[in-house]
Amino acid sequence: MLEVVPVPAFADNYIWLVHDSASGETAVVDPGDASPVLVEAERRGWTIRQVWNTHWHADHTGGNLALKEATGARVSGPAAGRIPGRDIALREGDEVRLGAHVGRVIEVPGHTLDHVALLFEEDGIAFVGDTLFAMGCGRLFEGTPEQMFRSLHRLADLPPETRLYCAHEYTLANGRFAAHAEPDNADIAARLQEVARLREEGRITLPSSVELELRTNPFLRANDVQEFARLRAEKDSFR
Repeated sequence: MLEVVPVPAFADNYIWLVHDSASGETAVVDPGDASPVLVEAERRGWTIRQVWNTHWHADHTGGNLALKEATGARVSGPAAGRIPGRDIALREGDEVRLGAHVGRVIEVPGHTLDHVALLFEEDGIAFVGDTLFAMGCGRLFEGTPEQMFRSLHRLADLPPETRLYCAHEYTLANGRFAAHAEPDNADIAARLQEVARLREEGRITLPSSVELELRTNPFLRANDVQEFARLRAEKDSFR
């Protein structure tokens, strides 16, 4: 099995270290900052050989060059994006590999036009960057509501047990909006209470799962793109 370890960065980012004990190979997903990643990898005795980027934003790619210099890691990222140090351009249907584990590239534009997710089907995990958050979704910085709606539903159609690793600790704020959007949803109310407890204890709220998001994420539960667009616009100004 793949071991996935969160590395906190900045105010609320998670960089993911992904380790395959059988081969001894380690990859890092969306390293906005190299320093905490190198410290955690050294602490665990892991050597980073690959960097995987989901999109071009600096809080996901800012550590690429330093990691490449420190470890010789090869950088894979979206072909359409401005990815520092990119060695391998990723497009729909391409693969990334870690030991015997194979991840499939899914293009999920909306937050940015270049955004991809990495789905390890046999392992039941997906790295979804800033497209899908626990109880929320990314802002539309470059894409359209139509694009994001389609992208979210590509992820929603994955097997329900798929574990979703997103790139930010936004769950509490997203949960508060979800409770506002669906005040009669008992699953949202229960999850918000649990998330609040975890955050009070300083604990991470990830990964999520497709099944859990389908019950508690208003953006996945929108009936059509018009409802999604209304929710996204409302969330942008929600306090």
